[in-house]
Amino acid sequence: MKVAVVGLGAVGGLIAARMAQAGHDVSALARGATLARVRDDGLVVESNAGRTVAHLNVSDDARTLGAQDLVVIALKAPALGAAAPQIAHLLGVSTLLLPAMNGVPWWFMPASAPWERPLESVDPGGRLLAALPLARVLGCVVHFASSCPEPGVVHHAFGNRLIVGEPRGGVSERVRAVCAALAESGFEAEASDDVRRDAWYKLWGNMTMNPVSALTGSLSDAILDDPLLYAFIMRTMGEAAAIGERIGCPITQSGDERMQVARKLGNFKTSMLQDSLAGRPLELDALVTAVHEIGARVGVATPNIGALLGLTRLMARRRGLYPA
Repeated sequence: MKVAVVGLGAVGGLIAARMAQAGHDVSALARGATLARVRDDGLVVESNAGRTVAHLNVSDDARTLGAQDLVVIALKAPALGAAAPQIAHLLGVSTLLLPAMNGVPWWFMPASAPWERPLESVDPGGRLLAALPLARVLGCVVHFASSCPEPGVVHHAFGNRLIVGEPRGGVSERVRAVCAALAESGFEAEASDDVRRDAWYKLWGNMTMNPVSALTGSLSDAILDDPLLYAFIMRTMGEAAAIGERIGCPITQSGDERMQVARKLGNFKTSMLQDSLAGRPLELDALVTAVHEIGARVGVATPNIGALLGLTRLMARRRGLYPA
């Protein structure tokens, strides 16, 4: 399979390296220090299994990479708008888009019903949907932990699961083909007949811990051990679960059960806390603003989600990590 990965960070780097090592024709769109490092020395992956180096065709100009069979979009959500015109150069007649990203994606609400408008919080004016059309998209939910300690280096901590499905539901031949390619590359690739629900479930679990960690500078154990914060997280998750019921993504687990899963992962630093400490833009819109917007659209009151959004947004704006 001819594959281009857009964004060689913690998620995209691992996918690119593994698919290249499995024999797929992998190229990547990168920039700055990552571009220079991977071009000169290859893409390094470190894990408990050791250290590997993958050599890729890497460029900052998508026109040099040509049309692909599959484009894996592994960017932080705030970067996608600027990258969309470049991604368009990677599209051939039958190219598939696989966004391996956090939070609510641009395709989420339009996939639920023909009359649903794109969310302004993640796709203002529907520009992303126009550039990256729903018909090309396969939904993807990432369930592994990795980090990018320096440009061109990925550290894989644990997990290998990738869930793939048609945005409007069902398991198609193209879903099976992408799952097969990912499985060949060492991932636990799962074909889902309801990937919207899978995406909402993951969001429900991390939409609170991420911003709370960025606000407090705390790792997961300290957050979960604080009874006042824990009660606030439970109320916030309750609102998100109520929204899920309205949009066809019901949650069958309790908030407490979900947080016990988080405890089993150890005392970890969330991705938003990592971004905050590094001075990178926060993925607040995809993780929280979109949920607040959907709540207003479907008539679910969200006072706790609104409080979390307002507090985190103000902090991020003061630090230059979120647009004014």
